[in-house]
Amino acid sequence: MRIQVDSDSCVGSGQCALALPEVFDQDDADGRVVLLDDRPPAELHGTVREAASRCPVQAITAQ
Repeated sequence: MRIQVDSDSCVGSGQCALALPEVFDQDDADGRVVLLDDRPPAELHGTVREAASRCPVQAITAQ
């Protein structure tokens, strides 16, 4: 799985970081998503998909 984020679209809701802090964080300055791991281990794939689905603007793509 590879994760991509569109930080320009991000509104800083923080749902991804709450769901999976091992993979997502928020920028201290503006709250936008910060991707910590673009290729997480297989055991996190389900949680990554859930975190991506929580994004209100669909700024996260997991393939």
